[in-house]
Amino acid sequence: YRFFGEPVVEACVENGASCIDISGEPQFLEGMYLKYNEKAAEKGVYVIGSCGFDSIPADMGVLYTRDKLKGTLTAVESFLTVKSGPEGSCILDGTWKSAVYGLADQDNLRKLRKKIGYAPVPVVGAKLKRRGLVFYNQEFKEYSIPFMGSDVSVVKRSQRYLHSKLQETPVQYGAYVNIGGLGSVIKLMFAGILFVLLVKFSFGRKLLTKYPEFFSAGRFTKEGPTHKQMDGTSFTMTFFGEGYSEGQDPQSGKPNVKICTEVKGPEPGYVATPIAMVQAALSLLEDEACLPKQGGVYSPGAAFSKTKLIHRLNKRGVEFSVIRKPEV
Repeated sequence: YRFFGEPVVEACVENGASCIDISGEPQFLEGMYLKYNEKAAEKGVYVIGSCGFDSIPADMGVLYTRDKLKGTLTAVESFLTVKSGPEGSCILDGTWKSAVYGLADQDNLRKLRKKIGYAPVPVVGAKLKRRGLVFYNQEFKEYSIPFMGSDVSVVKRSQRYLHSKLQETPVQYGAYVNIGGLGSVIKLMFAGILFVLLVKFSFGRKLLTKYPEFFSAGRFTKEGPTHKQMDGTSFTMTFFGEGYSEGQDPQSGKPNVKICTEVKGPEPGYVATPIAMVQAALSLLEDEACLPKQGGVYSPGAAFSKTKLIHRLNKRGVEFSVIRKPEV
């Protein structure tokens, strides 16, 4: 999307057509907001980014968790687990290239955000603590690391919109991915150090994009997954939410209620993503009365919070459920 996405957005806005995308690149998503939000509003069209695995499960999962908590949800952490069958799993190298160019261009993303001038999102309730780069997760009995995708930035944009435009209580969010045992940690640390060193230099980026399979330990390939690999792969995103029970003031005292929810579905990149994309498009077409009153460039949670998108996803195999009901 960094190289090829903008002409599509520009053409849609200029010609009065709404559009969605499946980008997981914060710089592209937020750049389109800066350049086309006002024009889209004038035309009355909706430009809704990140409508694939990045970041509908995370963004809508936070809203689902909020709606299932009896009280005020103030913080959520999500943990992604991807399971593969005997054939293993891999991802096409387009996602790898997005990560390479995105990490190399962090300075410009910071400048972009400064130019946009986002209003700060207030912290309600106890502040959510950031976890370490690698930590052992007692809940899952395996190691976890921060999720490096667009989920956190997308959810934050949704929460900012819902707070500023609809006066809803903003939810703090942290995203993590479960990676397995100590052997996985060692392999990942080695690959991560190599990635960070190489991505800073032009020749390093060329190496990373030319040999994705080698530098990602087989996770990313130029061929992508086989049908057997896709059939044997699934994901689960588990959300741990905390907040305040009805009648309890979030501004005083510690959170006194917890909830656990889950979004699960088929292989993320090539099965769950088109499901999410198509159902988002149907919501855009059929739930028009529930969309924001004004056109513009939106994140999924901002655009679809009042629609039937979660219901549609449930019917198509991306399932939202409560694992542990709210406990005071």
